Amino acid sequence: MLSSARPAAPAVVILGTGSLPVARRLRDTLPGAEIFGLTSRVSAEDVIPCESFGDTLRLLFGRDRPVIALCAAGIVIRALAPLLGNKRAEPPVLAVAEDGSAVVPLLGGLRGVNALARQMAAALDCPAAITTSGELRFTLTLEQLPPGFRAANPQDSKRFMSDLLAGVGVRLDGHTDWGADWLADSRLTDDPDGPLRLTVSPEARAPAPDELLIRPQVVAVAVTAASAASARAVLARRGLSEQAVACVLTPPEDAGAAEVLALAAALDCPQRVLPAGLTADSLGDGLTRHHDDGVSLLIGSTPRAVQSLGQPRGSVTVVGTGPGSREWMTPAVKAALTAATDVIGYQFYVDLAGPYRPDQALHTSDNRVELDRARHAFSLAASGRQVVVVSSGDGGIFAMAAAVLEALEDSADPAWHAVALRIEPGVTAAQAAAARAGAALGHDFCVISLSDNLKPWPVIVTRLDHAAAADLVMAFYNPISKARPWQLAEAFDTVRRHRSPETPVLLGRDIGRPAETVTVTTLGAVTPDQVDMRTVVIVGSSHSRTFPRADGGRWLYAPRWYGEKPVK
Repeated sequence: MLSSARPAAPAVVILGTGSLPVARRLRDTLPGAEIFGLTSRVSAEDVIPCESFGDTLRLLFGRDRPVIALCAAGIVIRALAPLLGNKRAEPPVLAVAEDGSAVVPLLGGLRGVNALARQMAAALDCPAAITTSGELRFTLTLEQLPPGFRAANPQDSKRFMSDLLAGVGVRLDGHTDWGADWLADSRLTDDPDGPLRLTVSPEARAPAPDELLIRPQVVAVAVTAASAASARAVLARRGLSEQAVACVLTPPEDAGAAEVLALAAALDCPQRVLPAGLTADSLGDGLTRHHDDGVSLLIGSTPRAVQSLGQPRGSVTVVGTGPGSREWMTPAVKAALTAATDVIGYQFYVDLAGPYRPDQALHTSDNRVELDRARHAFSLAASGRQVVVVSSGDGGIFAMAAAVLEALEDSADPAWHAVALRIEPGVTAAQAAAARAGAALGHDFCVISLSDNLKPWPVIVTRLDHAAAADLVMAFYNPISKARPWQLAEAFDTVRRHRSPETPVLLGRDIGRPAETVTVTTLGAVTPDQVDMRTVVIVGSSHSRTFPRADGGRWLYAPRWYGEKPVK
């Protein structure tokens, strides 16, 4: 994974409502954080319900999310003990007193738990119970370096730290030359005669015995698609380590080129884009520059000097937020929303996808201007913004993904085509309604929109007729509106030419939202006045079956078999 990947959003887990004020303060401090609470004890709109405290901790830990539990440390330890093994892979785990009076880092010392503990303690105005020996003695740990620095021999860092704690002297080299202020500000004492050596240098060489070699990321590699393949050889000729590369710089038209993407992946660094009309030579002051084989190397005296050259490669991510319940929003969608600088969409859908941070810009509009929203998304992303376009359900099913791709195909702007475009799927309304009733889509099915805004009504009727003749289960989207109140009745009549009146029909309205209703009826009994635009209609096949539920309703499913039921 590239070092530019964003960490997972923290999860704050609480046992009762008494912890809510502290949990909310932490959530507001930590970007993207979510609150989880026991269903039996906590009821609040901004809390994700969970049935088991221990199971929730283990699930979040397994998903590599930082876990903040507002409870006694012993509860967390007992819950996670069966999962512990590789300390380098463990996400941060912290216990926080329910009244916010103490923050205790428990796990994730190599994944930033102490820094997270200090951030949380500052927000709560309480102490962070740091117990890591190196941080207590020297105010640093060499097993997890600050951003902008990488160890050439990380496998030696633990032994090196142990020797330091045992009192072995260390010689410090290069830290003042390459911006390693964290070393200068630590309690490490420079011993010119010490047997250990801690060196900060971007040079490409092997560490010496008893040396911990740290590479500062002080090099920006500027390439085009044509020269990207030469970059690693150029670094080698200049005696620079690939670990010292902070970013790959490209002109806008080459930002999406496979060669450039491959180079950034090989160097494990982010890609950044030169503003239109600028060259690598016009960026940054006080940089050393080398040009070789179409590659420009820009070398600064600190990581900060090169990390911000150019602008981030912009992205457009189309997300499907599911039918309404936040529980049905995928982790990938939540991660995209957390990473977004800008969120674009129909006001109602944008509101459903919240809450948002104050630094995130929301761009809402009417539900009938899909192409305008798509073009706006690419315009923002071309300037380096990380844009999320929100759809309900699945963005690729009668939603914004198609509009985004249409806008991109119609554009001749190379900056638009260089934007990183991703489509993150969601749970579509037909799936949600079918699941509520049982397995209405358990066999072959099709999905048809009854809206004639973008296709003629006769085409819709023809498709309905053929789908009904093929005996497919059918899901109707956009089934009725004030502008076309008669079309659903004609759709039902078209299907009735091929299906019996006893054919099951499912009406799912506002699935996943507080006003949810699920109705199982029949093709002979259903009427258009039972349906509105917030309803998905599923018409069963000739083989769809219903039977009573214990709660008085009916289960509906499309059998796996077709024809005569197989003999078991």
